[in-house]
Amino acid sequence: MEIENKNVLVTGSGGFIGSHLVEELVRMNCQVKAFVHYNSFNRWGWLDSLPKEMMTHIDVFSGDIRDPNGMLEAMKGAEVVFHLAALIGIPYSYHSPDVYVDTNVRGTLNVMQAARQLGVKKVLHTSTSEVYGTAQFVPITEEHPINPQSPYAATKAGADFLALTFYRSFGTPVTVVRPFNSYGPRQSARAIIPTIITQILSGKTKLSLGSLTPTRDLNFVRDTAMGFIKAGESDLALGEVVNLGSNYEISIGDLVNKIALLMDTEITIESADERKRPEKSEVERLWAENRKAFELLNWSPRYTLDQGLEETISWFREPGNLALYKADIYNI
Repeated sequence: MEIENKNVLVTGSGGFIGSHLVEELVRMNCQVKAFVHYNSFNRWGWLDSLPKEMMTHIDVFSGDIRDPNGMLEAMKGAEVVFHLAALIGIPYSYHSPDVYVDTNVRGTLNVMQAARQLGVKKVLHTSTSEVYGTAQFVPITEEHPINPQSPYAATKAGADFLALTFYRSFGTPVTVVRPFNSYGPRQSARAIIPTIITQILSGKTKLSLGSLTPTRDLNFVRDTAMGFIKAGESDLALGEVVNLGSNYEISIGDLVNKIALLMDTEITIESADERKRPEKSEVERLWAENRKAFELLNWSPRYTLDQGLEETISWFREPGNLALYKADIYNI
């Protein structure tokens, strides 16, 4: 099924990946309804930063993913639903797991119930590589055991299985897309790459970071967004889980040095206990096998790590963008 010119709904559209996905869909002449979290300030997250001309092609719907009535209303007329709305901060999930269950599990149930009732043609549910836990073998295929190590990861695993049961039980056309670590412009400072870049740009030469030994499979956000779109177009991926990854791992320590080199800066690192996960909760290794994405979606990353980092650094160098971040504060 071609996505171009289709009526699509994106939950979590005001977020990091969601806003980039909305941009790509508008460029494909889709009729985009952007579901954003209701707030009394009428702020639409990162959609507020998009060009005004682009916003004329986007229908913004303010609501709450936890509200089944609002979700049903928002999804009316949608042919394809990209479900990205979630609470994603891992440290925050340690002391507020209840809201993660409400948002990530109950919210996904609301999306699936509405999709089933309305006869939506395709639902793309967003998973996370965190559901695998520390790699038991590499590269990680979709058959790797599910072993969540944080409340966040547990709620995402639960949401994944819930979405797939709607495919198996009711024939709801669901695909579970499992991105590994996305990065790029607009990412929040709870993630490692913005944490490094914003501290350097604020003039720090001694960076406050957590553990440096874990490895991650990093993917530029525009590649991630295109993976979602390819999954939305693929009938072969119905009822499947598909990794979106680069098939490459890098340690946090090596990543810090790479970014410092690209920014022509000499730095030292100060390890901060508050930035470290509990020992048994740390995911030590993530490295994706992306063969299934190529076979089912005809997708593979276009950006190298250096290309993606350079574009990300360039975005953060803009004073107006950097001013949105608080480099002196640990963002959980």
